[in-house]
Amino acid sequence: MSSASTPHPDPVGNALSDYLAGQTAAELTVHSNVTEDESLAVRYFFRTLWEMPELERTALDECRGRVLDLGAGAGCHTLELQQRGFTVKAVDASPGAVATMQQRGVLEVACHDLLHLPEPGDQPFDTILMMMNGLGLVGSLDGLEQFLMQARAQLAPNGQILATSSDISYLFEDEDGALVLNLNGPYYGEVEYRFSYQNREGAPFGWLFADPTIVQDYAEAAGYDVEFLAEDDQQQFLVRLTLRS
Repeated sequence: MSSASTPHPDPVGNALSDYLAGQTAAELTVHSNVTEDESLAVRYFFRTLWEMPELERTALDECRGRVLDLGAGAGCHTLELQQRGFTVKAVDASPGAVATMQQRGVLEVACHDLLHLPEPGDQPFDTILMMMNGLGLVGSLDGLEQFLMQARAQLAPNGQILATSSDISYLFEDEDGALVLNLNGPYYGEVEYRFSYQNREGAPFGWLFADPTIVQDYAEAAGYDVEFLAEDDQQQFLVRLTLRS
């Protein structure tokens, strides 16, 4: 990062707003503590159904009832579900993302942190949707445990969470394919990220890449049945967590 970088509280939101205003070549830079910096084209947040990965299209087909789209970004999944006749509430922690979704026609949208969602009142959700490695929004293993317990209050009886996650253990393999992990350190899937946009950077945040075993263990302990629905060739998977009655 350049020393000239200045604090930028909402780089994703600002990038989405610029894209919507016509800057279609806008790019975010993604910084993490496990990989080299990467560029992310902002247009990816505006993808259509047939530009979405198969895991996401499968998840949309598995949605039912009233849907809560967490980490909704520019609202591509919410808008597709609205077109299908679903009632959807889109939530994102980025004020700019929320404004973008409102401009794009998302009918019900709110700005909230994942772990501080308001009670749904008399309208619980049948489906919680978490795409783009969306389970990572919980930030850590402690966050995963906290979220799974809080989600119980958001879900209707027999409600479901549809989420994608990834196993990134391959990043820690040596030349022979053996895992090289610090067993006394934090879980290898707990990653620190930071976005920057136009040489201005956002605050660092935790992101969790939970492997299938972790997801199953934590979900079952929190009272969910676990079903793995699909996996792609990049070790990303789609899981359904169904709240036990």
